[in-house]
Amino acid sequence: MLFKQRFIKSMSFALCAGAIAAASSMAQANTFRIAVGDGAGGTQHELGLKFSEEFKTRTDGKHDTKMFLNGQLGDEQATINDASMGLLDFSILAINNVTPFSPSVGVLTLPYMVQSLDDAVELTQGEVGQELVENTIRDAGVRIVGWAYSGFRVLTNSKKPVQTLADLEGLKVRVPSNEIMIDTYRAWGINPTPMAWSETFTGLQLGVVDGQDNPYITVSAMKFDEVQKYITNIRYLFSIEPLIVSEAVFQSQPDDVQKAILEAGQAATAHSAKWLVEQEDKIKAELTAGGMEITEPANGEKEWMEKAVNQVWPKYYEQLGGKDKLNSILQSLGRDTI
Repeated sequence: MLFKQRFIKSMSFALCAGAIAAASSMAQANTFRIAVGDGAGGTQHELGLKFSEEFKTRTDGKHDTKMFLNGQLGDEQATINDASMGLLDFSILAINNVTPFSPSVGVLTLPYMVQSLDDAVELTQGEVGQELVENTIRDAGVRIVGWAYSGFRVLTNSKKPVQTLADLEGLKVRVPSNEIMIDTYRAWGINPTPMAWSETFTGLQLGVVDGQDNPYITVSAMKFDEVQKYITNIRYLFSIEPLIVSEAVFQSQPDDVQKAILEAGQAATAHSAKWLVEQEDKIKAELTAGGMEITEPANGEKEWMEKAVNQVWPKYYEQLGGKDKLNSILQSLGRDTI
């Protein structure tokens, strides 16, 4: 993790002149590129559509955007590198892919930290969210201008219903290359398989891995129902997906365009929360009608939560700003401190 942060910083300094030149040329462009990790119909795509609509309107049609879906411009972490150097304008990606470059955003991926959409909105749009934006500019050279809310990451697999942690035994589960998420599965008793997002469908299809976790909306958008049978309705991680802009590109824009970017991001964020509420139950029903089976974790997920919180949280206190910082966040959510 530290290597990646140093790499980002060293590359940013070494290529400063090139980044400024690239950003300056893009400042004159009418169309900005948006890299999108997911396919059409998902939360990322919906956020991008709303942002693009609002941005075009707020610039009186002088500026437009073009989305590149399904990782056409590189995997999600690669787009952070490109944006940090001014080589890419925007990217929409899962928050866990930002964590290696700006560790403090890892608070949003702590298991069971976010327990509702209201929690997600409070953390991203309040004081905590503003601090995360500033840290990400400092650490990675990108600015978060919008947030997509995708719902809880549920566990899917092709082998069997899963209710308990014992049921996980023998399953090969794909996870992103995110230390907190990897450690969560280890706390649950299995060693997950880190795998690039672009390789996940094929990995499931070929049996390289048996399962993965993602929100219902993503399961549908990525057509995982074609290669997965069982869903376990766990609620360990609420999926939050920021829209980032290259800070070099942002700073190269005139004030009115910067204002339009920020306002379009705010409008898209509000739209995403509303869209999730409207879509999630409908998509869940469609998945079950298509043959997927939903299982609730045993005992209200108590065992899953206890092992994840007790074993994972202490490992990341220092990285996330210390116990006092986490307690202040918990207090902002009206929760007991640690």
